[in-house]
Amino acid sequence: MTSTIQTAAMLAIGDELLSGRTKDKNIGHLADLLTVAGIDLKEVRIVADEEDAIVDALNALRSKYTYVFTSGGIGPTHDDITADSVSKAFGVPCLHDPDAMKLLGDMYAGRGLEFTEARQRMARMPEGSRHIPNPVSTAPGFIIGNVHVMAGVPQVFQAMMAHVIETLPAGQRVLSRSIACPFGEGDIGTALGAIQKAHPETSIGSYPHFDGRRFSTELIVRARDQAVVDAAAADVEAMIEAIRNEKDAAATRDLGTGEVA
Repeated sequence: MTSTIQTAAMLAIGDELLSGRTKDKNIGHLADLLTVAGIDLKEVRIVADEEDAIVDALNALRSKYTYVFTSGGIGPTHDDITADSVSKAFGVPCLHDPDAMKLLGDMYAGRGLEFTEARQRMARMPEGSRHIPNPVSTAPGFIIGNVHVMAGVPQVFQAMMAHVIETLPAGQRVLSRSIACPFGEGDIGTALGAIQKAHPETSIGSYPHFDGRRFSTELIVRARDQAVVDAAAADVEAMIEAIRNEKDAAATRDLGTGEVA
């Protein structure tokens, strides 16, 4: 296991995602896999099927993060332009890969179907790419540099990611601790901010709940070192206890004066 923090971004490609016709299911799946692998997913972008948009986003992401994962746009139709766009981003030609041509040719022959020009488009990838196997529908994804290019269909994306995740060096896992807080964010915001500042190696998430009568908050402390998590969590618990005591004292004073809060 490496101690280097590995980071990742996802680029989801497709007009259908931006129009709402297709509801993305790949972002959450990728996030779950990367969290388990100890790789920090830092950014997700969604772009249309437009070459310049794909090239610009890809170049920005691949220069910033350890890994980039893309979904969508590697099918047989005219608007499947991801392979061409990735080739342009890397400055290499987009070619019919011989091994991909054989895989697809054999598959279609076995099904008694013609290996048409449209179907051959699925064998195109940037020169120098490596395959990502596709056990669902045969047409491979590909890897070039730190970019992993995969299908947008969730079943195929998940099958490809099952292979990819096994090839990536494991990062240092993020540890977490959940703390139930009976107060709303308005009560804890200032004190919680001070705790976060005092523990810069942690990430403290605040997730409000409302049961129809009162607010509460789930607080999650995350870090890569258990001692760091424990120290921050202890301060969070002390904050909750201090607020509870303050509210109890205020309620006692109100009762003593006959006032009702």
